[in-house]
Amino acid sequence: MLTEPADVPRLAGPDDDDNDKQGRPDKKGSLALKERTRVEKPRMYKVLLHNDHYTTMEFVVYVLQRVFRHTEASATRIMLHIHNTGIGVAGVFTREIAETKTRKVVELARQADFPLQCTYEEA
Repeated sequence: MLTEPADVPRLAGPDDDDNDKQGRPDKKGSLALKERTRVEKPRMYKVLLHNDHYTTMEFVVYVLQRVFRHTEASATRIMLHIHNTGIGVAGVFTREIAETKTRKVVELARQADFPLQCTYEEA
């Protein structure tokens, strides 16, 4: 027959008075209240494409499809807006993603010898 040593504390089990049938403390027992922390949503940034007189419309549509994952129809609509107004929103993202996409657009434009400008600002 095995016995527990006297200096080892006994763990509370489901048969104890302070616990219900599933081993949880009952209403008389003490419960630690969980404090809810509120997580703020990240700030969003608009990625803007700027019109110029040298970058072709086809290249702008290509960039909108490749970098921003627009369909051909939405890319054409955005490109025409940029062409007519001088600036247009390619997408809205968190800061890190907006920075990355801006760099990618400028890199693609330089490789294709176009002066296309792309910036981002807080939405």
